[in-house]
Formats: sequence, C-alpha cells, structure tokens
Amino acid sequence: MRLLIKFKSDESFKYSSINNYTIQGFIYSFLKRSNSFHDYHDMEGFKYFCFSNIFPLSDFKKGELKNIIISSPNFKLIKTLEKELKKRESAYLGNYPVKIESVSLFKPRLERQFITSTPIVLYKDVRKNYYFSMKKTHDFQFFMDRLKENALKKYNSFYDEEYYFEGNIFDRLEYGREVAVRLKKADKLFIVIGTLWKNLEKFNMDNKKFYYFLLNCGLGEKNSLGFGMLNTMGSLKNA
Repeated sequence: MRLLIKFKSDESFKYSSINNYTIQGFIYSFLKRSNSFHDYHDMEGFKYFCFSNIFPLSDFKKGELKNIIISSPNFKLIKTLEKELKKRESAYLGNYPVKIESVSLFKPRLERQFITSTPIVLYKDVRKNYYFSMKKTHDFQFFMDRLKENALKKYNSFYDEEYYFEGNIFDRLEYGREVAVRLKKADKLFIVIGTLWKNLEKFNMDNKKFYYFLLNCGLGEKNSLGFGMLNTMGSLKNA
C-alpha cells in the first residue's frame, strides 16, 4: 500500500537541505503520535516501509507543490500515517515548515517489470559497514545472491514463513548506474553506495505475494531510510 503526500513549503531553500534522514524523521514524527506505532523507531529488526525522493527534484520555492510517496506492506502502518497526517494542516520537514495539501492512499498494481525509484543498497561486509560496489567488484552474481537472501529474510520475517525458491530473484536486468548518496545526521557525514536499475524483470511469478511484498517494502538494505524503492514500468508509462 502507498501514500501520496502533496505539500507546499512556507519558504524557499535548497533541495540539498533535505536528505533521507530528514524524510525518515518526518515519517517517524507522525508514527510517534499514534498508539500503535509510537515506539516503532526503537524496535529492533526490519522497519517495513520505504519512501521516494521528494519530487519534482528541484529547489524548494515558497508555495510550490512538492510530492513524496511512502510505501509499506504493513497496511496498518500506512493507514496510521494517513490518519495522523490528515489531522494536521502543517508540519516540519527538518527545520522547514510545510503545509500539507493532500494525503491519498493507493494500491500499486503488480507487474513483471520493475524499475528502481531510489538506489538499491547492499552490504559487502556488514560488520565493517562496507557497501557492495558494482564499479569496484563487477560481481554481478554476488549482487543477485545477496539481493535474494535479503528479500527472503525480510519476507519470511514479515509473514512468519519459511519461503524459499530456487534460481534468481529476477530473470532479466538492465543496469543503470552506481551512485554515492551523501547523508548528514547530527553533523556527521555518511556516504551510502547504491545502484539504480532500468529494468528488473521476472518472467513467471510463481509467488505473486512475494513480489508484491517487494514492491511495497523495497529491495536491499536501508529501506526505511528511503533506499531500494521500486515502481513498475507500467506505472511510469501511465503517469
């Protein structure tokens, strides 16, 4: 399930003034107001939500409409966010006041072709906080194996199942590019390495529930920080 939030800024500022931590904090600020998810940030384990970049990707201008999409396989979480957001006409995105114009709930349609909305992040060595880099390693099989391992782990954790399948998670892939995303939190700078993909295609979805979960939860690590968000190719064509 997904939420489309439309908002306007009360002042002008640079697009770079907002990063993934800012948006994550915005989401948690509304979850904390609810009874069901007030301590969600502090819970251990996967956080089953993801979000898009704020779009259009341009500097913020006073009174100009901006959009963001929040996605989750947890229907209760999405409905809670919708309820809390609709209670308020204004909020803060980091240090910047914004006016919430509209909040719309919608259900994405599952198709066999996906495209990344935000970079897929995978660890090469989680203990050393070392990210996988396609540029450095060119290890496509490692990417495929780790992507599948992570996806199954999240899916089985969410549904309390022991699902597994043989073969690759996708049958056809078209690589886009590697990106280094600079994030700032509490005056500390972090660099996260991820990859963008023009096409991630599965010819025969034997378990549509699994791929629909990925569409709503995201691929790879750090989904709740806005990484690994997916769209379907058809949704972009119809936009």
